[in-house]
Amino acid sequence: MVKGGISHSGTTLRDEFTKDDRLGRGVAQRAARSRAAAASEDEGINQQPVVQVEVGALTIADSPRLSGENAEHLEALAAARSPLPPIIVHRPSMRVLDGVHRLKVAIRRGEETIAVRFFDGDEADAFVLAVRMNVTHGLPLALADRKRAARRIISSNPVWSDRKVASVTGISPGTVAEVRKRVNGGAPGAGAGIRIGQDGRVRPLDGSAGRRLAGQLMSENPHLSLRQVARAAAISPETARDVRNRLRNGEDPIPTQRRKSPTTANEPVAERRRDLDSLAILRPPTRPQREPVLDRTATLNRLKADPALRYSDTGRNLLRLLTLHTLWTEEWEAIINNLPPHCTGVVAGLAGQFADLWTEFATRATGTVAKVG
Repeated sequence: MVKGGISHSGTTLRDEFTKDDRLGRGVAQRAARSRAAAASEDEGINQQPVVQVEVGALTIADSPRLSGENAEHLEALAAARSPLPPIIVHRPSMRVLDGVHRLKVAIRRGEETIAVRFFDGDEADAFVLAVRMNVTHGLPLALADRKRAARRIISSNPVWSDRKVASVTGISPGTVAEVRKRVNGGAPGAGAGIRIGQDGRVRPLDGSAGRRLAGQLMSENPHLSLRQVARAAAISPETARDVRNRLRNGEDPIPTQRRKSPTTANEPVAERRRDLDSLAILRPPTRPQREPVLDRTATLNRLKADPALRYSDTGRNLLRLLTLHTLWTEEWEAIINNLPPHCTGVVAGLAGQFADLWTEFATRATGTVAKVG
């Protein structure tokens, strides 16, 4: 029997907050732990060696699937001729986290051992992994099971954001927020002042100061990308996007229900502005003016004929990327109109991130040309 483990090495959190937002050591350690756990669950678990373990040594308990095994799914697996994937087992307890039905099939077939990948986290991390694995593949968890899992995860990880819990349990962030209210009995609960997001970063629940600073940065430096603004103001890129949309619509960057007195809101903003120089954000004196593009295809064809681009790896990669954006308006409309409703949020988020990358690319490319000139 091979015994080994999954290494959970904590990563050091970068302090991105002002003195009013600094957190205790315990919260920072929890944030580092959540990063390590997420990396292990999403990337590391499938990299672990597969070993054969006696079926009698395994236990089935504390499963997020309270309804037990599904007979129809069990029969479908038993009829499969190809080898079944390894199951995931929590080494300290020898509890099956993912693959109960596969274990049942092995027992039915009279097999003495089964292929296993081990997980060595603690009980809380093990439950999170069990939920994640049973949501993303195989027989999905019922909605009631996912809500119960959300309640337990919120209890063991009260500083996790609604989106982070939702990404594990497969329910919406709004549903997680409702579950959190019931768990805390309507009170703010533990970790009420901060949340750890999906990216592992710690952010304050009240983002008024960050929103106000983001609005000032966008007004004074319209060339900055959303990522640069988010990093400078210690907010998420999605919050930065919302601030930008509000400014474009002539609205206040802070929603009405979040506004505080000007004195209270401006204090952390002033503190953060003192630290902006350390972020090394490029601030060209003037924003480059965009020239109207009459025919993107013709422009791209001219670039394709340029030997400096055609005969270099980086040039060919750039041309391939640019070619993806030469679709006609009708083609873009067809893609948008036929986008599955359950994918719209994910696709829109990715499109926004790619747009930010291209904006930053354009800014840096223009700055490079200016330096050469």
